[in-house]
Amino acid sequence: MKALRHAAAMSMLCLCCGVAVPAMAAKSDAPPKAAASQIEIRNFAFAPNSMTVPVGTRVVWTNRDEEPHVITSAGKQFATSPALDTSDTYAVTFSKPGTYAYYCSIHPMMVGTIIVQ
Repeated sequence: MKALRHAAAMSMLCLCCGVAVPAMAAKSDAPPKAAASQIEIRNFAFAPNSMTVPVGTRVVWTNRDEEPHVITSAGKQFATSPALDTSDTYAVTFSKPGTYAYYCSIHPMMVGTIIVQ
């Protein structure tokens, strides 16, 4: 708090004298959030049905259909979602590179792929 008052006082003094003051950088101890990518489930299809993302990306599926869907990893590389009703979401953060094939276990003709680089 004392440092903040000192910085404010110095800024006022420098404004009066016409001297520029460098801005103070905010410090955050919070870890960076993972980037997020969206997949919509609409008309019994994943959109997009294939995507390439960097390691650390959080992928979020959102069900836009009136029917439930279950996101299932073809190689059991990530946990299966619960049944997603309309507007429900399911998310997985991909921490390792690889190709992740998935499908809807209720409607197996619905397939998708996530490529993590």
